[in-house]
Amino acid sequence: MITIDIVAICKALGDSNRLKIVQMLSSGEKCGCKLLEAFDITQPTLSHHMNILCDCGLINDRKEGKWHYYSINAEVWKEFNNFISFVGKVV
Repeated sequence: MITIDIVAICKALGDSNRLKIVQMLSSGEKCGCKLLEAFDITQPTLSHHMNILCDCGLINDRKEGKWHYYSINAEVWKEFNNFISFVGKVV
């Protein structure tokens, strides 16, 4: 994983709404409409958060008709966890 990926991931996880989204997706794939129900935000704001999470690779986006389904990208999370574990050993 290159440094810019780590920076993008850390920035993405620096928002409480995005952390909650990740937590919700940890139990499995969810439709954007289900995610939206858990927040007091507009659909465009949710889309903004999802774009940030998708752009850094943490979340997968699958479109089915007019609906978007989101899930955790396990490979990126594994790489990020390895990085964090390595840094923890150095400190």
